[in-house]
Amino acid sequence: MNPDTMFGPLDVLLPHVEYVFLVLVLVNAVTRFLAQRHYVSQYRDGGADAIDRYAVHDLSNVLLVLGAFYFTTITLHAGTILSVLALGLFVTDFFEFEARKVEARKEEELGRPKGALAAWTLVLAYALFQSLFLILEQSALWGNIV
Repeated sequence: MNPDTMFGPLDVLLPHVEYVFLVLVLVNAVTRFLAQRHYVSQYRDGGADAIDRYAVHDLSNVLLVLGAFYFTTITLHAGTILSVLALGLFVTDFFEFEARKVEARKEEELGRPKGALAAWTLVLAYALFQSLFLILEQSALWGNIV
């Protein structure tokens, strides 16, 4: 067994973990959109009491946090930054759901989760940076710039 690998067979993803995390972030965007549609339709059909969490989106958030923690085992600095951003997104999503419930109880129109979208954008930006940096780092142009 290689002592450099912490998770054995899971570490086969090592050269591609940045791209796996980027895919998780993009999947989270899709589930975020579907969750908002789910909340609005539940509110229209059953009122404030009918709104419940969208399990697929919650699972996506958990996978995003776990992916960031795994990334921390690969590269400490970038993984720590991604973990903080992913945990921030997780907490923001929790409070945004509660905000939707408050809006529904006040009988207002359900707004977009602006805070969670801003947090998701930060996670996406850093995930893109990590993914694209490996491509740019190998190019001759990047060597001339740096």
